[in-house]
Amino acid sequence: DYATNVLTFDYQQEPVAVADLVLCAPVVEREAHEQNKTLEEHYAHLLVHGALHAQGWDHETSDEDAREMEAYETAILQELGFADPYAA
Repeated sequence: DYATNVLTFDYQQEPVAVADLVLCAPVVEREAHEQNKTLEEHYAHLLVHGALHAQGWDHETSDEDAREMEAYETAILQELGFADPYAA
């Protein structure tokens, strides 16, 4: 009943992840503005987030899973030269 920022359609996880990621540009742009992030930063975050979903990661199963996934996202993004997307 609402537009989301990224959808992941995972078709296969083994031996390699095969998926489509669909990003809603107007939502991504609005969120980037609201979060005081550049479009590049927000797109990078959502692509990493969606790719992790394609590999089986799920932040909606428990708070522990969410914390673990967020920490992994942050580590990947920092390796790519981006700041922690969850930092206030």
